[in-house]
Amino acid sequence: MEEKVLNKSKNGMTMLLLLLFLYLAAIAAMIAGGITGLSESGPQSPAGIALFVVGLVYVVLGWILFCGLTVLRPQEAVVLTLFGKYIGTLKEEGFYWVNPFCSALNPAAETKLKQSGDVDGSSPRNLLTLSTGGQNIPAGASKKISLKIMTLNNSRQKINDCLGNPIEIAIAVMWRVTDTAKAVFNVDNYKEYLSLQCDSALRNIVRLYPYDVAENVDTTGDGLADEGSLRGSSEVVAQRIRGEIQSKVEQAGLEIVEARITYLAYAPEIAAAMLQRQQASAVIDARKMIVDGAVGMVEMALSRLSEKEIVELDEERKAAMVSNLLVVLCSNRDAQPVVNSGSLY
Repeated sequence: MEEKVLNKSKNGMTMLLLLLFLYLAAIAAMIAGGITGLSESGPQSPAGIALFVVGLVYVVLGWILFCGLTVLRPQEAVVLTLFGKYIGTLKEEGFYWVNPFCSALNPAAETKLKQSGDVDGSSPRNLLTLSTGGQNIPAGASKKISLKIMTLNNSRQKINDCLGNPIEIAIAVMWRVTDTAKAVFNVDNYKEYLSLQCDSALRNIVRLYPYDVAENVDTTGDGLADEGSLRGSSEVVAQRIRGEIQSKVEQAGLEIVEARITYLAYAPEIAAAMLQRQQASAVIDARKMIVDGAVGMVEMALSRLSEKEIVELDEERKAAMVSNLLVVLCSNRDAQPVVNSGSLY
């Protein structure tokens, strides 16, 4: 289905003035026909009667032509069908007049997905109407398709990462309609279709990554282990999610502008255990740094004592000194020294 943009129907003001003029002319024709053709004092005129009937018929049925008037604001569109056939889309802002028997079609008009930018169908300011199969509806207010960039916030999902750990994740997807014909005719409800594809793409991408950096994990598919993770590579993950969604919604005439991770955490059932694991890992890393620094300081102390020839220590005394220095430097409490005031030996 190819989109056809109607640019020759932006003549609403001209048609409004013309229809008002025809209504006034019809009323004048009724008055003139009534005076000349239905006068009781004189002979009846067939031309006057015909003029009265034509004016009366237009006054009774002429309001139907007003149903073809509609107003479009910026970044709005209306998909029009005539007796089931797609005839085109109005996309530019302006005052339009179209065939009053055209139907405005938007199957996702009543669908709300906790997103911004939906066209409000309850606006009391738009009093013009479009006809849909003989039944008048608001002038596309509930049938208009928003062309603005909208934000879809899907609910949190519980997904297992590549290591099998359950996590909770949520994304925000910025999207817009680019092809109204595909959005209306290729899928049943493009908003629900987008939401479903977001959930599916999120699961497909998240299961490729660990929550945190893990060893021997290939997240890119090139056969080599890397340091990709959901927490550390959020930008890369978001781009892959966007590409996955875009490939699925292309046939629905939608464009995914951006995708962002808005919530990421371990599932409650393992959150406490993972927190202990992270704390233990942090403690181990800190201890490694302390030990490395202490060994370097002891080595420097022995080297300086030897260079300056301040004191000569045998191997046993060096071992004792190393032990004491390591205890002092690696202890997590302040050392309490014991001073030997007697003989060195």
